[in-house]
Amino acid sequence: MNLSQSVNEQANEYVKMRLERISKIHSPMLPFEDIQDFRELCCIPLAVYAVTGSITASYVYAFLISLLWFLFARCTDPEDFQVAMVVFSLGISSEIGSTKFFNSIIYIKELRKLFKDYLLYDATCPAQGRLRLHLLTTLRYVKRRAIIYWLVIIGNGFIFAIKPLLVEGRHLAQDDLVLIGLEPMRQSPNYEIAYAIMTMGVCFICYPPAHVTMFLIIIVGYTEAQMLALSEELKHLWNDAIEHYEKHSRTEREADAAMKSKILNSFVNFRLVQIIKSHSTNVNLIGRVENVFRGSLAVGYVFLIVGLIAELLGGLENTYLQVPFALIQVAIDCFIGQRVNDANIDFEKAVYDCKWENFDKRNMKIVLLLLQNAQKTVSLSAGGIAKLNFSCFMSVIKSIYSAYTTLRTTMK
Repeated sequence: MNLSQSVNEQANEYVKMRLERISKIHSPMLPFEDIQDFRELCCIPLAVYAVTGSITASYVYAFLISLLWFLFARCTDPEDFQVAMVVFSLGISSEIGSTKFFNSIIYIKELRKLFKDYLLYDATCPAQGRLRLHLLTTLRYVKRRAIIYWLVIIGNGFIFAIKPLLVEGRHLAQDDLVLIGLEPMRQSPNYEIAYAIMTMGVCFICYPPAHVTMFLIIIVGYTEAQMLALSEELKHLWNDAIEHYEKHSRTEREADAAMKSKILNSFVNFRLVQIIKSHSTNVNLIGRVENVFRGSLAVGYVFLIVGLIAELLGGLENTYLQVPFALIQVAIDCFIGQRVNDANIDFEKAVYDCKWENFDKRNMKIVLLLLQNAQKTVSLSAGGIAKLNFSCFMSVIKSIYSAYTTLRTTMK
């Protein structure tokens, strides 16, 4: 049995073991052989659907229907401009994350298939060794990144919801906003109903979109971790080949220079083929992620621009909670886009550093093909127009400030 057949058999056994472990954790009563779809592994309780439906209805009523009615039916006086800007900025900022949530519902089948393919690909990776170690090291940072984002978004929503309870008198999450059919807003039971509806609406604005973005952070972060781990494998490729030769070549015949070169290059060829397959899989997966989320990312950028201009026009003293809420949702998209792009650049540099000059012509051709593939940029984009990175984010911030100063000067 040659090296390739042995490794393939080990990989197949490992895939089966990982999938059996997943099935036992999520669905211990369901035999592994009967699982036809990964949806059977994770059953969402009906109570979750009921709660999500309730907070979604509250959000639509308070921050869509009532907000539009308030802007176009109540704020008709020019003196109400600042109040209108404050309420308008709240509505726009709340839509940045919500678009990802609704987008995930539209593309639910693609996301399930994508999640399944990520799990299957991870199952083919070695359970031990340098690649797994580097993979887990990077994924710890990805996990920390997702947790920090979740805490900031949920914390912002929590402060926004309880702020009225910490101020003397009867206040709401947004005092200026009037809900249809609940006037006067400060009298019982209208006040209690309005507070409950707004609080549930804030839960929808923060909680479901935060988890969708966490999912995006994790799957993009996994690709980033894979690219960095493959980079390390490339840098140690020739040294690994020498180590393999020293461990498995004991006879005088194998000590011959020609035979040594053949054994070394055979090992290098096998590993290069594995790496190029892994790289192609990662590029394919991140491309599918980009295809699913590119529309919602583009809409989020538009909402950020419009929302921040409205928040500045409404006065930072009135929108100090909305500004960071809007900024971090788009900033995290640019951050993960920058990180996966940096990982691709590191992979490209690793191809140069793999000591390819020691390879035979066949392996040199594979390295050349790998280099050509590595030079194709791996990134996220907003609607396929702008690549999400730090430069894009700073350009948007500059454009927002320029638009704000122009509007402020014109109004004066």
